[in-house]
Formats: sequence, C-alpha cells, structure tokens
Amino acid sequence: MKAIIHTKYGTPYVLQLADVEKPTPRADEVLVKVVATAVNQADNHLLSGMLRFSSGLLKPKHPILGSDIAGRVTAVGPNVTQFQVGDAVFGDLSGQGRGGFAGYVAVPETAVAAKPANITFAQAAAVPMTAVTALQGLRDKGQIQAGQKVLINGASGGVGTFAVQIAKALGAEATAVVSTQKMNMARSLGADHVIDYTQEDFSQNGQQYDLIFDTVGNRSVAEYRRALTPQGVFVTSAFLMGLVLQKPWRAITGGQKMSNMMARPNKADLLFLAEMLKAGQITPVIDTCYPLSEAAHALRYLGEGHAKGKVIIMMPE
Repeated sequence: MKAIIHTKYGTPYVLQLADVEKPTPRADEVLVKVVATAVNQADNHLLSGMLRFSSGLLKPKHPILGSDIAGRVTAVGPNVTQFQVGDAVFGDLSGQGRGGFAGYVAVPETAVAAKPANITFAQAAAVPMTAVTALQGLRDKGQIQAGQKVLINGASGGVGTFAVQIAKALGAEATAVVSTQKMNMARSLGADHVIDYTQEDFSQNGQQYDLIFDTVGNRSVAEYRRALTPQGVFVTSAFLMGLVLQKPWRAITGGQKMSNMMARPNKADLLFLAEMLKAGQITPVIDTCYPLSEAAHALRYLGEGHAKGKVIIMMPE
C-alpha cells in the first residue's frame, strides 16, 4: 500500500511517499481502508522531533504520521463485535501510534465510531482530535453552563471552529476572536460576537467572560485573567508555562481557575460528537484538501497558521 513515511526528523520535506506492507488486523482490530485523513499540529511537532522523548530519541518509532482518519472497514478480527466489512467509520489513532497517512490502518474497534451518514469522509476525518479537544476543553475542563459568556481565542482554526459551535450548542453566548478575513466565517458558525484581533484587544476592552477557551496561547497569563470574571475559568489547549508557575498560588487564593489541557481520545466523546453531527449542531470546516502525494505541502500550510478550519489529505482511489 502507499504511505507517507519519515525515517528521520526534520521539516515536512523529509516525508517520502513509499510502498509499505498492508497491516493485518489483530483479534480485536478492524482494518480500515482510509479515504481521508486530517493534518494536525501534533504531526508537525512529531515530525520536527519536538516530542522525541515519546516518539523516539534518535529516529521516529512510528514512521507513519496521521491520527484522524475516516474510511471503510475491509476486514475484522475474530473478537470484533461492533463493526462489519463495509461499515464507514472515523476515529483518532493518537493513542495507537498513529498511521493515518496510509492506504490502510489496523486499529482497535474501540478507537473508531460509525461515520454519520450526513457528512463526507473528508468532513469525518476533520472531527476526532480537534472536536474532542474543543469538547473536553469546554465541557470537562471549562464546566461550561448555558447562558455563560464564553470567549474563544483562536476561533478560526481546527479546534476553534468546533469550539464556537459546541459552545453555542451547549447554550452559551459565544464571542470569537479572529482576524479580519475570518470574521464572516466566525459569524457563519454561530458566534454571537466577533472580535477582530487586528483592531481590538479583548484583554483591554473592558469585557469579562465566564469562560475563556484559548487555542493559540498568544497572551500572558495576566492578560487572560483581566478578561475573566472574578470566578471565571480559563482553559488553553496551547501549553502556557505561566500557568504551571502560578498554579500553587492560584490554589491558595482561589477565585479564577486557569489550566492547561491535553485532550484524551476516547470512544464516548466520538459517539457524543457523532450525535451532534447527525443533528446538525456542528459542521466541520475544511480549508483545503491535498492528495496523499502532497502531504508535505499540507503540513507546511498548516504550520503557517493561516488555515480556516481543517487541512485534509485524500487517499488515491
């Protein structure tokens, strides 16, 4: 089968299109013919060697990147009970060593869910990592409540576009922070208010929010705190060292709650999001689709930080 591999760390241009052996599913696994896979910033981090303590000190332990997939089941292990050949599925392989930038992938049946019939494979591939991050950040870490004023900083990227829609679906009043060119898109996602960060500083305009969900980490801890209500909650999916340093003091003084987060892939949240997709409460936003042979261009484009929503790689027929 065709796959994009990397045998060393570096820029996206160390990626190679290669022929590799098609995997065989184990007893509790399904073999999925990948139709579409999404590109995430984690792929760039793994490729560059930023995470080499977990991905391999000298060279990559897992040469095939790609965590978000959508495709069709072509074989099942003898212990599989939830799927059969022909089923359309989507899922997150980040807990399984990845491998989505390939024609086929063998994964535990617990890592995938049935693809809603009302979305395409490309849209389904856009969902797992980023939508789960938004869901867990708002619902679990942020403890979002209906009627709250919620600000999403970085509302035009993969996580942010889902965060706006999920916040609205959960009954919040959503404010999106984006660039001038992306204001109309933010409104189309349902944002009640849109702030153009090139013209207005949300930390200086006097507004305060019950919950700030941040995807970019481009402000200081003090600036985020200033935009929170006295009992407000701040959650970021972009790691902020300042929160680590301030955590003991915050625990003593109480008041505002501020935390970093890392999403934990799980099937329950995939199923929850599948229901939201079926109901039309969330719709994946896709910026660009690339063929597998142009995976390097896809990662480079995502790394530039200007994508609206998700960047997708489509497999050859």
